[in-house]
This record gives sequence, structure tokens and C-alpha cells, in this order.
Amino acid sequence: MATTATPAQLYLAGLSTGSQGMRQSLDIIAGILSDNHDADSYPWHEVTYADSMSVRIVLTERYKPATVNKMLSALRGVLKQTWRLGLVDADTYRRAADVENVRNSNLLSGRALASEEIGKLFGACVDDTPKGARDAALLAVLYGCGLRRGELAGLDIDDFDPEDCSMVVHGKRNKQRTVYLGGNGCQYIETWLRHRGDDAGPLFCPVDQTGEIRITRLRGESVAYIIKRLQQTAGVDHFSAHDLRRSFVTTLLDAGEDIFTVQKLAGHADITTTARYDRRGEQAKRRAVQSLSLPDAA
Repeated sequence: MATTATPAQLYLAGLSTGSQGMRQSLDIIAGILSDNHDADSYPWHEVTYADSMSVRIVLTERYKPATVNKMLSALRGVLKQTWRLGLVDADTYRRAADVENVRNSNLLSGRALASEEIGKLFGACVDDTPKGARDAALLAVLYGCGLRRGELAGLDIDDFDPEDCSMVVHGKRNKQRTVYLGGNGCQYIETWLRHRGDDAGPLFCPVDQTGEIRITRLRGESVAYIIKRLQQTAGVDHFSAHDLRRSFVTTLLDAGEDIFTVQKLAGHADITTTARYDRRGEQAKRRAVQSLSLPDAA
């Protein structure tokens, strides 16, 4: 007899491979609402608007606004599955899911890396070793394509096309987009593949201390660890893997690319999200006004 999937399982199944953190979010929310349930066992159809607001209050006390809003998104997503499964009527679902996001401060999180810092990071990769080749290729894709770390971890070798140096990226909500590596990006990938080989499976793999490559998938947490190690080796200020994505957006906008093209490359559903990644600051404003021509003062 087949077992019916739970609302949490159905919600998580619809996410990309880079969204594993949503399960943890649902486990935390289930723990707030009860003492003995996780995401799979909690009766999500019993959640009321009062419950959702209580969750929002507790999360706001524990986490930063961006994290709270991500977790509230997970809550809305699993509640929608309870409606789709026919466990609640539409009115009950809408009431329970009608919980607003937490307003963030006006301060932008994260940063864009300077070109000198990018150079130091690549310099920290020893290209004649499997680990160094992988790390350089990983940097090239994170910075050169603006990928999320989960998207990078989800890449398979078949997603890479050396003919036009493109990659098919599997993003959020299983949406696909094609991105391109410019400059020497393709060379970094090809150098890594000479070590990795052409066996089917994930493009980026673990490399142990002896240099042995295991054709298994890197986790998003492993990508973050690699970035931290490179940051320390290169001696640059702290940054996250997502800051490389911000750097990608900022660099393209600073080069004069239109924001709609950058939005497509970054895989943002909303162009306002792309705008929030812009870290050009005051210098960009100063350069922009130099193109204005005013008559000479009397």
C-alpha cells in the first residue's frame, strides 16, 4: 500500500537541490509549535493565523529579518500544500498563510569584492593539484556566473558545454537558465576536468588530503567551507559565497550591462532583487553624473 506524502515532503520536493535549508526551517517552526514534532510529522493543517503570528514573533526574536522571511516563506509553502491536498479549505489556508514578512533595515547586507581580492583568491589555488584545480574552477563559476552555492553543488558534468562555454543551471523552484563563462572561465573548468575525468555525475566533487577525487556531490555547506579556507589563505577580508554572487551582479552593472540582462543571468524572478545586489555605491553615482552636460555658468 502506497504511503501518502506529507505536506512538508511535497513542498520540499518542489524546491531545487540548493534549498535544503528549508527543511531545517520547517523543523524549527514545527518545534516552535510543538514539543514532539518535526516537519514531516507536524499536523500542518491545524495551523491557524494565531499560530503563524506566534511563529513570526519567536523567529524575529531569534534571527535576522532576512532569515525570518525565508523561514516564513517555507511556512507559507507547506501551508499551501495542505490546501492542495484538500486538508483545509481555501479560506483556512489564506488566513493561516496571511503573515507578513519582517521589514529589514535600510542597511544592505553582504559586500562586493574588489578585483584585487578576486585576484588574490585565484592566487590561493594551486593549479597543479586536483584540489587547487577544483577550487579555481569553483571560484570561476561562483564569481563568473553568479551562481548560488546550492546551484553550483547541483551542477552535473553534462550541464557544462565546452563548445560555447555555457552551463545549464537548475535554480529555485526547478527553473532552468543558461549562463556563460567569460574570460578564462572555461580554461579553469577544463583544467579541473583533466583531474576529475569525464565520468557521469556531479561537476564538482570532494577531493581528500591525498588528492583522491570521489565522484559524489558537494554539499552547499562544503562550498561555504572551501570559500572560507580560500579567504583565509588569500588573506582577504571575510566574505560569503553569496558575496561572490553580489560581486557578479555589481561588476556587470558597473560595466554598463542593462539590469534586465543581469536579472536573467542571476536567475532573479523580480528585478528589484537584482537591484538590491548592486554594491557600486557612491562612486557609481559620481561617474554617472559626469555624462550630463550643463551650460557654462554666467
